Amino acid sequence: MSISASARAALPDTLEPTVAAIRATSVDDAARRPQKHPIHHILFPHLLDTLRSFLSVIVIALFVLTFIVQPFRIPSESMERTLLVGDFLLVNKMGESSGGRFWSWVLPYHEVHRGDIIVFHFPLEPGEHLVKRVIGIPGDRVRLIDSVVYVNGVAQREPYAVYRSSYPDSFRDQFPTGEYTDPGVDSRWWLSVRRNLVNNDLVVPAGHYFVLGDNRNNSRDSRYWGFVPRENIVGRPFVIYFSIRGISPNDASPLPGDTLAHGNPLVSALLDFARWERMFQIVR
Repeated sequence: MSISASARAALPDTLEPTVAAIRATSVDDAARRPQKHPIHHILFPHLLDTLRSFLSVIVIALFVLTFIVQPFRIPSESMERTLLVGDFLLVNKMGESSGGRFWSWVLPYHEVHRGDIIVFHFPLEPGEHLVKRVIGIPGDRVRLIDSVVYVNGVAQREPYAVYRSSYPDSFRDQFPTGEYTDPGVDSRWWLSVRRNLVNNDLVVPAGHYFVLGDNRNNSRDSRYWGFVPRENIVGRPFVIYFSIRGISPNDASPLPGDTLAHGNPLVSALLDFARWERMFQIVR
């Protein structure tokens, strides 16, 4: 605010101090007014922030893979048609553990039931993992007559079971039997079977499970090496997240013909590389 000299001369002497005060106030307000600074846009995050975010993702991934879920790949035909060679599974590790109730809001906890598919440490080679279906739980009486499974005297309806053509095997199909006819049977298991027989039924002891492969004539399971201890169970597979075509009776193998192929061979190879229809399929 400025006042001309003539105007200032016309003012009474008593107003001079007031004019000076107004001028001083205006100067102070201008000094206190925040100054505008140029805004610098950061195009890339700081390297330290990037590393911190990356490490956080790694820690979370390791925690999930260690305590909650674990990936596995199916290497054999023993569970076909339910699980095929080349299927990649995610296994719920918390759902079968004693501390699983804490995680029930993420992965529901439940006891092991008949019909469940489980992944477990192979009792004879704990470093190996196997996947089979639970047939008998603690206290059950299990028996196979002409390949038909009986549990507690009742024939089981098993729509998932597959019986492909195979050589006759009384040990496999009439289990338990007194004949030791298969060289693949573990000798220690053969000797212990008799201790668990009641009226020709095999009784599953406490804390153990009797398991079979769905591909009954092509599965090395509890018939050949024994029960699965509760502490050997890793978890229950719940989803197939990817599947690669391989040597499997369930993969179509078209006969060669004389017709010329059309289209891009690279695209065809990529489309035939995987069983896309099995991705994210729930395991039952």
